[in-house]
Amino acid sequence: MSTDFRIRAAEVLKIEAAAITQLQQYLDSNFNQACQLILASQGKAIVTGMGKSGHIGNKIAATLASTGTPAFFVHPGEASHGDLGMLSANDVVIAISNSGETAEVLTIVPVIKRLGLKLIAMTGNPQSTLAKLADAHLCVKVEQEACPLGLAPTASTTATLAMGDALAVSLLDARGFSADDFALSHPGGSLGRKLLLRLDDIMHSGELMPVVPATATIKDALLEISKKGLGMTAIVNEQGLMAGIFTDGDLRRVLDLRCDIHSDRIADVMTKHCVTADAQMLAAEALQIMQQKKINGLIIVDASGKPVGAMNMHDLLRAGVL
Repeated sequence: MSTDFRIRAAEVLKIEAAAITQLQQYLDSNFNQACQLILASQGKAIVTGMGKSGHIGNKIAATLASTGTPAFFVHPGEASHGDLGMLSANDVVIAISNSGETAEVLTIVPVIKRLGLKLIAMTGNPQSTLAKLADAHLCVKVEQEACPLGLAPTASTTATLAMGDALAVSLLDARGFSADDFALSHPGGSLGRKLLLRLDDIMHSGELMPVVPATATIKDALLEISKKGLGMTAIVNEQGLMAGIFTDGDLRRVLDLRCDIHSDRIADVMTKHCVTADAQMLAAEALQIMQQKKINGLIIVDASGKPVGAMNMHDLLRAGVL
């Protein structure tokens, strides 16, 4: 018998999308209170939850930590056997339980209260024990689970995760968290390369940089382009300052002009007003400029206008930025 699995999958996505949409009704004063409690805290946000709620809690803690709110996850079962020692006087606790009656979570609430920590609860039941004990309650109630048996946490965990994202991003905005701040906590992988890499990390400099004087012939410039392999060369004046650029694309234009490459000067056919960059510019920013200007390379100049390096799209590709 043939089964079209897409029918059930579409139902799941519809139910979970509805669950997230319905969360907007719960963005009340409690949400503001939760944000204020975390912002006012001089410590960390400690997230806890059991089972599937624990898995979601782990993700929420990770998102908070990477967006400017120091946070980590503590398993409620382990917390009862020593891990509560991780909590400090200035922390705030985010406890997650769909029912609001999870025994392992409720067991550690008295200790949280005794330590004088603020408690934020995320439950699907505003009348639950956990919700009533909390200083702020974030309701994540859903009309139905995507599981046809109504048993496996599906829509409820999706809603909880979305509420956690809403909390983290709201705090990010309130803290004025910037892309540079984000980069400091994401130095690894392609994300780190895009956020942290600067042009002086990848540019060709010294003898590897293509450059010829304005008095050079077109032939001299072509030889320099071929030798350095970047598809372009910088042209400098008598003071060594940037005078222009000549690229592979310019060569096609020059051939149409029927120039004598052996005798005509490169200064007569170069592009005078070219785009340049600073060595401290982020590689990601340089990529954006190159895409906007539809160019394949950049000459990097210092504060005086002297060329100090060059790079092209292939360098960005090798660095993992593109």
